[in-house]
Amino acid sequence: MHHMKHTALPQRILIIQTASLGDVILSTALAETLHQAFPGTCIDFLVKKGYEHLFLNHPFVSKVHCWDKKNHKYRNLFRIIRAVRNSHYNAVINVQRFASSGLITALSGAPIRSGFSKNPFSFTFTHKAIHTINANGSNEHEIQRNHHLISFMKEMNLIKPAIYPGKNEKESVLQWTKEKYITISPASLWFTKQYPIHKWIDFVSNIPQGLSVILLGSKDDKDLCQSIMEANNEKRIYNLAGELSFLQSAALMQQAEMNFVNDSAPQHMASSVNAPVTAIFCSTVPAFGFGPVSDNAVVIETKDKLNCRPCGLHGWQKCPEGHFNCAESITTQQLLNRIKR
Repeated sequence: MHHMKHTALPQRILIIQTASLGDVILSTALAETLHQAFPGTCIDFLVKKGYEHLFLNHPFVSKVHCWDKKNHKYRNLFRIIRAVRNSHYNAVINVQRFASSGLITALSGAPIRSGFSKNPFSFTFTHKAIHTINANGSNEHEIQRNHHLISFMKEMNLIKPAIYPGKNEKESVLQWTKEKYITISPASLWFTKQYPIHKWIDFVSNIPQGLSVILLGSKDDKDLCQSIMEANNEKRIYNLAGELSFLQSAALMQQAEMNFVNDSAPQHMASSVNAPVTAIFCSTVPAFGFGPVSDNAVVIETKDKLNCRPCGLHGWQKCPEGHFNCAESITTQQLLNRIKR
């Protein structure tokens, strides 16, 4: 039996992803994959404070360590390092590429320490993977790039990211799920990754009768959602930005006819509950590896050949060329095609 050598494999695994919401959601694919490969294994996460709520009803993530980066960042870092050391992990999988997470990994005391070679502390890792993002390279999805961090353990099928809205979350959104609806998450942290508000307004004004619209986002997105709502006051629109937990938003996405998102965190949230999704890519391109992975997923982008696109890996506070054609040339019809009549 050649696989006997694997019996010494990790009984306790820590996955570290202290980056943004979308990155944390994508990293849950590692937990899914490891759980199927090693069913008895205890899997923990380390995330930035605020994102621990993603794991509330998680069937097999045991403990979530939270790093409070806002107050006493470094005092808390050393508290985390101590907590991780005291947990005696067999393996630490570090998905994040900055020094602090590398330090936690280096000092974890775990015999298996895996991370990306870009990490400044990668010289202390026992296993390294290369992380490259390249619009015309191998075009791996981020979940495939992350998968290289664990693939040395044994042959494993890559399983998609997942979060788990529970009975409570589903019951708390019942008042909206009684009728047919779509959701729109109109905001992005970056101007050039956000479909312009006047285009959202035009889209909403053309949505067929009988569908209500739920606007999702954080409390910072409330005003943006409000202006979309006010421009279409004859429609049934609910502004739930800032009103819901991550899992409540995910529960609404799960039941929606369609979810419209930018290339940002809500896109990955839709993927993580396998909800139907339409992702609008303005200045960025799916080839970077951050596209939607739901069964029913479509990316919408400009049909124009723009030699300025993509203008960067992340996004900009304004269009570097001053015209924002990558967004302006997308048509409302492209979005409407994704709603069943």
